Amino acid sequence: MEATGACFRKELVSKLLHLHFKDEKTRVSGDALLLTAELLKVFVVEAAIRSIRQAQAEDLPCVDVDQLEKVLPQLLLDF
Repeated sequence: MEATGACFRKELVSKLLHLHFKDEKTRVSGDALLLTAELLKVFVVEAAIRSIRQAQAEDLPCVDVDQLEKVLPQLLLDF
């Protein structure tokens, strides 16, 4: 898979993580933020690829939320 150049910003990942921490003092290192951003990128790309394949299997010209909903359970189990 080629690198597309698209990525999640560290600030966004940090904000998403901190929204779910119970302790406000919890800190995340820069390396952990980069790793989490890369994991999010892989997850989103994989969801898009699986949704495309689902749409192709259904002979649809474009991907809709319905295809994402169909592949999401297995995708979550895989991750």
